Amino acid sequence: MGRFRKRLAALECGPVGQILGEGIRFVLEACDEYAHVELDKGFVDRILVVNTLMHNRFLVRWPVMKLLSPGDPPALSASELAWLRCFDAAARCASFTKAASELHISQSAVGQQVKKLEERLGHPLVLRTQAGLRLTREGEQLFAATRESFRGLESAVHRLHVARIGEPVNVSCSPSFAMFWLTLRLDNFYRAYPHLTLRVVGDSQHPEGVRISQESLAAAIRFELPRNQATDDDVLFDEWLVPVATPAFMQAHPEVQSVGDLRGEHLLHAADPSEGTEPAQEWATWLSAIGHDMPAANLRRGTQFNHSLLAMQAALGGQGVAMGRVALVLRYLLQGRLVTPFRQRVRLDASYRMIINAQHPEASTIRSWLRGEADVFVAQRDSLFDSEHVETV
Repeated sequence: MGRFRKRLAALECGPVGQILGEGIRFVLEACDEYAHVELDKGFVDRILVVNTLMHNRFLVRWPVMKLLSPGDPPALSASELAWLRCFDAAARCASFTKAASELHISQSAVGQQVKKLEERLGHPLVLRTQAGLRLTREGEQLFAATRESFRGLESAVHRLHVARIGEPVNVSCSPSFAMFWLTLRLDNFYRAYPHLTLRVVGDSQHPEGVRISQESLAAAIRFELPRNQATDDDVLFDEWLVPVATPAFMQAHPEVQSVGDLRGEHLLHAADPSEGTEPAQEWATWLSAIGHDMPAANLRRGTQFNHSLLAMQAALGGQGVAMGRVALVLRYLLQGRLVTPFRQRVRLDASYRMIINAQHPEASTIRSWLRGEADVFVAQRDSLFDSEHVETV
């Protein structure tokens, strides 16, 4: 027995000793009971095995184990875990019937699982009495370990589930993109991920990586020029400019039959520095691309807004012709609330890009969802312009 204690003392300093931890004292004491066990080249035929479930010590007398050989104890098999789960439920309920109801299996199945565990351990664990099940000494020892271990697992699963439901997933984008693109797709998000809560943050500032982490953002969507460090995975979709107005406005202004018929007072401008636009910039870009020269004085006469959201609302209200980014107006074009009075669309250098916080637990979920929604949007956009023969400039 002295050699056995020395062997265990040496073992405590090795890899398995890290697993034994505080349980080493228990093992030494337990070995006094089994002093008759023969040692064969430093191996023990029967010993109390210390396994680890969720960082809890799980003590069980396991037969025919070569535990003092180098390396960690073997992991529990799926069958062994199932036996332990049935034993834990039966011991806690003091009844095979109640355990079966809790585990949604038959009473005989619970009994068979516990019997297999007893055979595996070489000891009876439960005794049937008129008052119900009673644990043997070995059963009480095992139950104390399984209860602590399963309680730890149950607690960890519960905490993760609550955190997953309770904490919103924050996605940042400009107010215009949020209103005219992102929020229109929330139903799709909740159908796909009913356990998550999405929080849309209206913000046009460019988020650096540190700021994304500090603000607990899962992702940010920005309309910007290509960057050297950007990859194709960053791009949601490209963007196009197309003039839009309501059918009622066009009917009220029959004199506007071509681009040359436009006057300054017909135009609606979005001058939004936070989105990189200056007064009349997008109108000027579109007119230049199609080869039309409108006098600067005439171009500047249109109504100006400090945000594209306001310009789009004015267009929907029949107040003029706005230069629409397709991402912001496609829904209304499909509904017929807006029309394209002129059949030219111009591609912009800037694109909508997603900046993903790789440290966020839902980063891959948000990336996958945004990518899927972007693919559907691009297909709808291209189909509409093909059907209406909108010319690409």
